[in-house]
Amino acid sequence: MTSMPAPSTPPASSLDPAIAARLKRGADGLVPAIAQQYDTGEVLMLGWMDDEALHRTLTTGRCTYWSRSRQEYWVKGDTSGHIQVVKSVALDCDADTVLVKVDQTGAACHTGDRTCFDADVLPLGQ
Repeated sequence: MTSMPAPSTPPASSLDPAIAARLKRGADGLVPAIAQQYDTGEVLMLGWMDDEALHRTLTTGRCTYWSRSRQEYWVKGDTSGHIQVVKSVALDCDADTVLVKVDQTGAACHTGDRTCFDADVLPLGQ
């Protein structure tokens, strides 16, 4: 008889329970987090956060994301030096997306580009 793996449970988090109660997470426990340059409005990247990543972002002033591929937390810029200093954090009207306004140093994209959204612009009207 083959045993089934135990269901994964999210790690304990210190996120304010009032904020945690408002979040609408996906089945994987994550919410999309959009990083935007605070002073220009430039959309930089999309990452993923769970409750703990959001807590760390709110309390450290540095963006912390959950890596779906590595299954671990990562702080933007810890290895690249391309840090995101948090200026503000907001939930959208449905509380299912986080907007983090940041002051980005260097590239936001893992490809080395300033933004993840400038290399593959799709044609309109076709």
